[in-house]
Amino acid sequence: MEQNKGYVHNSDDEDRFSMLTDDILLSILGRLDITMAARTSVLSTRWKHLPWLLRELTIDVKRFLSVPSSNPIELEHMDEAMASLTKAITSFLATPRSEATIKRLQLKLYLVNSYSDVIGPIVSQAIDTGSVEDLDLAIVDEKEPDDCSDEDMIQQARTVDSFFSAYPSVLHCLTKLSLYNVCFAKWDLHHILFDCCKQLQHLCLFNCDAGGFSAWEIQAPDSKLRVLELNFCCLGKLGVLCLPKLERLCWDTWITPKRPLSFDVVPSLKELNLVCGATIDHQGFMLSEILRDTTAIHSLILNFQGERIWIKPEGEQLCTAFNKLRKLSLHGIFVEFDLLWMMVLLEAAPSVEIFDIEIWEHPCIVDTEGRRQTFGERTNPSWKVAEFKSCKEWLLKEFQITGFSPMEQQMTLIRAVMQRASNLRTIVLNDYQPCDYCEEIGALPRCERLPPERVFPKGKGEQETTVEQLVRDMPDCNVQIIFGN
Repeated sequence: MEQNKGYVHNSDDEDRFSMLTDDILLSILGRLDITMAARTSVLSTRWKHLPWLLRELTIDVKRFLSVPSSNPIELEHMDEAMASLTKAITSFLATPRSEATIKRLQLKLYLVNSYSDVIGPIVSQAIDTGSVEDLDLAIVDEKEPDDCSDEDMIQQARTVDSFFSAYPSVLHCLTKLSLYNVCFAKWDLHHILFDCCKQLQHLCLFNCDAGGFSAWEIQAPDSKLRVLELNFCCLGKLGVLCLPKLERLCWDTWITPKRPLSFDVVPSLKELNLVCGATIDHQGFMLSEILRDTTAIHSLILNFQGERIWIKPEGEQLCTAFNKLRKLSLHGIFVEFDLLWMMVLLEAAPSVEIFDIEIWEHPCIVDTEGRRQTFGERTNPSWKVAEFKSCKEWLLKEFQITGFSPMEQQMTLIRAVMQRASNLRTIVLNDYQPCDYCEEIGALPRCERLPPERVFPKGKGEQETTVEQLVRDMPDCNVQIIFGN
C-alpha cells in the first residue's frame, strides 16, 4: 500500500480491476462521456487501447462547452467547444480501426466556422472504410424559435445543404438525423431525406418548416423511417401519404388553425403523440379524421398544455380507429375543467388497458390579458356524455392520475370509471411533478396557496378519507387505490 498526501492507493485493488476482461471494462467505459473515457487511456498500459475499442461512441459538442455556459450560448464558446470536439473526432476516427468497428456513432455538432472542413472528411472516410456502421447526427443551433428570422433559417438550410453535398457518405450512413432552425423552402427536403438517406430510421425536426406555412407531404414507400418527431414546426399541414415502416409520430406545437395532420398508408403506426396549447385561432378538429386511415395504433397521447381541448366532440366515429388502442393518455388538462367528457373516449376504446391523465396547474403561467389575447379563454369541454355508450366490456386494468387532488371533477371521473370498468384493478394517484419555472418564480407550495380540496392528500388520514369517498356505495369494489409520490 502506498500513501501520498492523504490519498490511500491499494495496488492490489488496481491489479484486480485491471484483470477484468476487455468486455467488462468496455462496458464501464461506455457509461462515461467521451472525454472521461479518453482520459482512462493514461491510467496504465492495460487501459491504453481500450477507449479505441468502444463499439458505440457519443461525441456531443455540448459536453465541451465551458461550465457554466452562458444563456444564450455565445459564438465564441461554440467555437471553443467545436475546436475540442474536432480534436476528439480526429483522435477516435482519423486512423482506420481494424480491431473494432463502431456500431453506432452519435455525433452532435455546430456547423460554425470551418470545423466541418475537418470533421466531414474524417467521418466520411470512417464510413467509407467500414469503421462506422450507423450514424446518429444532430446539427444543432442555439437560437430559440422566437429569435429566428426567416433569413436565419434559410441560411441554416444552406449550411446544412453544403455539408451534405460535400460529404454524401454521411447521408448514406444516417440512421437518425436531428435538425434545428432549418427552412426547406429552397431545398428539396423530400429528396434528401427519403432518396439519399436510405438507412434513415429516426428523424427529429426542431423549428423547421417548408417556408410560408407551406404543407409538407411525405410519399416514401421505400423509406425505413420508423420515428418522426416535429417540434415547433410551422407547417401548413403534414400529409403522411406513404410511410409503411413508420411506428411512432410525435408533433409538439403546430400553428395551423385547422386539422394539422393526415395519414394515408401507415400500416405500422402504433404510437401517436400530439402536444399543443390551442391559441385563439385554433378551430379544433375531429380526431377521427386524422385517425381514419390508421389501423394499428395502440398508444395515443394528447397533451393540451393547460389550454382549450382542441379535439371536437365525437364518440362512435372513433371506434374503428380505437379498435386496437391499449393505452390512452390525456395530459395538460386544466385543473378546473370538467373531466367526464373523457368517458366518451373510453367508451369508444373498450380495448384500452391503461388510462393515464395529467392535470395542469401552474402559477408560472399567469392568466394575464396578454395570455388571453394569444390563447383565448379556457372553456369547459362541451361534450354530452350520455349521447354515446358502448355495449362492449371495458378491458381497463389501470387508471393513473398525475396532479391528483380530491376536487369534485376528479372524484366524479374516478367514480364513474370504477363503476363502468369491471376489470379495473389499480388506481394510482400521484402528486404534481415539479416544475422548474414555478420554482424559479418562487411560487408557494400548493398546500400554502390552495384550499385543501385542491391539494394532494399527504397524510394517512387524508388518504383514507379520499378512499372512503371513492368507494362509497360500492361495497364489492376490489380496486386497489395507491397514492404515489
